[in-house]
Amino acid sequence: MQFQLSPEQQEISTLARRFAEREIVPRAAQADRDGAFAADVHERALQLGLLNVNLPESVGGSGLGCLELVLVTEALCRGCLGIGTALCVNALATEPILIAGNAEQQRHYLGLAAQGAIASFAMTEPAAGSDVAGIRTRAERVPGGYRLSGSKTWISNADRAAFFVVFAKTDPEAGHRGLSAFIVARDSQGLSVGEPLGKMGQRAAPTAEVFLDQVFVPDDHLLGAEGQGFEIAMKVFDHSRPMVAAFGVGLIEHCLDEALAYARERSSMGRRLIEHQAIAHKLAEMRMKLDAARLLTYRAAWLVDQKQPNTIEASVAKAFAADAAMWAATEAVQVFGGMGYSTEYPVEKLFRDAKVLQIYEGTSEIQRNIIARELQRA
Repeated sequence: MQFQLSPEQQEISTLARRFAEREIVPRAAQADRDGAFAADVHERALQLGLLNVNLPESVGGSGLGCLELVLVTEALCRGCLGIGTALCVNALATEPILIAGNAEQQRHYLGLAAQGAIASFAMTEPAAGSDVAGIRTRAERVPGGYRLSGSKTWISNADRAAFFVVFAKTDPEAGHRGLSAFIVARDSQGLSVGEPLGKMGQRAAPTAEVFLDQVFVPDDHLLGAEGQGFEIAMKVFDHSRPMVAAFGVGLIEHCLDEALAYARERSSMGRRLIEHQAIAHKLAEMRMKLDAARLLTYRAAWLVDQKQPNTIEASVAKAFAADAAMWAATEAVQVFGGMGYSTEYPVEKLFRDAKVLQIYEGTSEIQRNIIARELQRA
């Protein structure tokens, strides 16, 4: 067992961290205020090879693994969780194509992503978030393909997506076994995207509703076979949750950086804040949670690269990192005291950005359900 990154992994981590310091940190506050996708940052990250890390070299990607994706994600999200999420979440939309796409689907759509096209993962609906089996979007069989009707919500980067991976019911009576996955082009007749939704945090990662009104999808845009959508989605989450856990790791590190710097500079009752045990213990706990979240995340990603089952490890990493990030952001505000509540300091943004980590990609409660289910099977 080794805990040291390879020279190549260290190099990509360093590259991503330097990029974040140079390109993301100076833009973070304004991007949050604007609630806009940082297109110029996306373009520079693409040119530097920090996007599409895990796409095969055959389609123009870097051909690296889940651990390398986690390293890049952690670094970018340390700079700004909103911008970092917007840059990295393409991996969520391309993962179903990596898992279940045929050769032509992978060549075309993964090739588009490698060239910089934005893709969106369209599963969540107004009445179906954690309950994937509750999806109501319908895919009706017609000559030559399917007609999709329904709506999706909270879809990341939907306003810029060139294509979507949409989950819909081909057999509404079959529960989760009736779910199928489709690649749907943005210019498909009947597909429309709403205005970006107002959000508390991660405002630089726009999300929107997607509406499907009798959208025709050809047979060759079905991923896998009919009824395999739930299985595909569960495999996607096993692979994507380490990345989402890395969102949390990056934010925890940012919280520690800000709280530590402030505690060293600010004095109270004749002593620096860091010299007060109550504050020092908060900082120590932040470091403990950072190390634990990082190691759990790296383990879950390493298992993906070793092609070993990681369902329980991915849920452990995601739940722990999300909960630890929310705790760290709360305590960072507390270290700053009244100043932590002010928009003049960055910790109020960290607090707002952190909360949704406990909600998307399966809530922290759902992760515990998954862990408990896997324990029962053991």
